[in-house]
Amino acid sequence: MTTQSAQVNPAQLNGVDVDEVMSLIGSIDQDAGLGRCQFRARNTWITGGLNRSRIQDFYAVGDEDTSRSLPFELAADEPVFLASNDSAPNPVEFLLHALAGCLTTTTTYHAAAQGIVIEAIDSALEGDLDLRGIFGLSDEVRKGFSEVRVRMRIKSSASVNELREMAMFSPVFDIVSNSLPVKLIIEKA
Repeated sequence: MTTQSAQVNPAQLNGVDVDEVMSLIGSIDQDAGLGRCQFRARNTWITGGLNRSRIQDFYAVGDEDTSRSLPFELAADEPVFLASNDSAPNPVEFLLHALAGCLTTTTTYHAAAQGIVIEAIDSALEGDLDLRGIFGLSDEVRKGFSEVRVRMRIKSSASVNELREMAMFSPVFDIVSNSLPVKLIIEKA
């Protein structure tokens, strides 16, 4: 991989504390159980298409993490054309945001661990969705995106192939591009 040595603080690269990340990787390499994480979200419907998720506690590095004193709160809504108020991004837009954020973070962290400077990353994402699937008008049409396109512009001395290789470690990319089991349990209140 390409390495750049012009660094003010070699322990900090691309805004990442490389020593801390490498220490974590070493710990997980020694004890695979430390790599198991569980992230959580709790959601409440408000009205119409509006609902709100609270994200606070999670399990990581062998312990329950309760360091967040307040939860992150994220609202989701639907656009006016879907008979709602458009007061927040809709869930498929959040998916695009999650994918962009994860690809960016993953690339940045992998580059830092390899000593590669990232000067800038900008992404544009598009997801194609056919409402006939959601409304049950066609069994031939997916309910979700039929395709997602991601265009990342990365300013770095690393090659396009090196950057692509780093981005491919993204957990959200893996989730979106590969099928995974989702257990849906409906309970009556």
